[in-house]
Amino acid sequence: MNTTTAVPPARVRPTAILAIILVSYFMIILDNSIIFTGLPRIQAEMNLSATGLSWVQNAYTLVFGGLLLLGARLGDILGRRRVFIAGLSVFAFATLLIGAPPNDWRLNAARALQGIGAAVVAPSSLSLLTATFAAGRERTRAVASYGAVAGIGASLGLLVGGALTEWVSWRAGFFLNVPIGIAMVIAAVRVIPDSPRASGRFDVLGAICSTLGMGALVFAIVNSTDAGWAAPETVTALVAAVVLLTLLVINERKVKQPIMPLHLFASRERAGAYTARLLFAGTMIGFFFFTTQFLQGVYGYNPLQAGVAFFPMTVVNFFVALAVPRLTHRFGNAPLLATGLALTLAGMAWLSAITAEAPYLTGVALPLVLIGIGQGLGFAPLTAAGIAGVTAKDAGAASGLVNTSHQLGSALGVGVLVAVSANASSLAGSVAIAYTGGSLMLAAALLMALVLIVPAERAARRNSKPLSGQPDPTAPSLKTLPTDGETP
Repeated sequence: MNTTTAVPPARVRPTAILAIILVSYFMIILDNSIIFTGLPRIQAEMNLSATGLSWVQNAYTLVFGGLLLLGARLGDILGRRRVFIAGLSVFAFATLLIGAPPNDWRLNAARALQGIGAAVVAPSSLSLLTATFAAGRERTRAVASYGAVAGIGASLGLLVGGALTEWVSWRAGFFLNVPIGIAMVIAAVRVIPDSPRASGRFDVLGAICSTLGMGALVFAIVNSTDAGWAAPETVTALVAAVVLLTLLVINERKVKQPIMPLHLFASRERAGAYTARLLFAGTMIGFFFFTTQFLQGVYGYNPLQAGVAFFPMTVVNFFVALAVPRLTHRFGNAPLLATGLALTLAGMAWLSAITAEAPYLTGVALPLVLIGIGQGLGFAPLTAAGIAGVTAKDAGAASGLVNTSHQLGSALGVGVLVAVSANASSLAGSVAIAYTGGSLMLAAALLMALVLIVPAERAARRNSKPLSGQPDPTAPSLKTLPTDGETP
């Protein structure tokens, strides 16, 4: 881990910089939440199939996840402030375009452009935070605020998005973020100091191969829903995915400054964390994708009511997440992770029995409480496992892999669950099948945690017993915690 502390210059205003970082992160979380409550209206207005609707989410998450590794590298080489401002500008412009497109392909193109902006803002914002606040109480407090924004943004995004969709239009939620983005760009120019550039080379080929390879894989999965696995376009996409991802591995073995150092996967704990996170994120994004459709299409809720219906999960998630630092200190990361995944699995399995006649309280609300607790317990330990034991040289790459596995898992999750639920005879049946598929994915994630992550943490604790009063070297370093995109 990098133990260098940050000492801000005298003229730097840490509080103002933190405010810019938090508001910018809040904007990204808010945008991601708003899209979910608007999905049924988007589908009806643009006459989208279930497959077409999934690409409204996948266009964003694929580009976001594929370019995160390159986005993290950009800040190091070109300067954090410069890259942060550029990413914010792209994100705000794309948000404006999302509210304006008259058809689905322009909407998806704008979502992809938004993913580019988010892939730059996400890693550079956390880099700015760690560079501004010295290690210790100040940084701990700043990182805690950063994490709390995810819960607040997710809750408000579902509510605000639902209200605006019901009272104005699904487009209004995106227009809301445009002035916020412009204001943050202006504030960043005036407040955030420039950072020195570092020497280095871009692994452009790695970023291109990862983005296009995963895009081809998701396209094949989604396209199989309508055309079948033997369709020429499905087979072509699968072949392209294999070729591109193989080329990615070959490139990362040879390039001097790889965007994805392969030796990071040598650790069982980190490899388990990346796999578990991909499965966990894929399940949760699929959960939001299908639940908002169930609430509006089966229960007949309007978008505002659907947003409020998620509150049992989002509120519990927020408060449990605040308690995670204390719980981690007492129990360790791995037990919290296993417990969180088990509770989330229990909630998802409960939801898989849902029918059109199920009452909201027992059919939806109570399972949401379990999922909220599980999410709140699981995300931070999963993040810590993904960066466990890395050196200062690899801290950024490990953080990028955590982000990338999250976003690519999100895209794959929606694609897989749409494919497996496509042939159901009703919307309620389709949602139930998707929940069953999500339960299987969570069960696999829990297995990864129990087989790889838990034993690795126990071994690390046995081999490294800190002296009294010294920090535990197996505990996660706040300096290297990545931004997760832990959003609905």
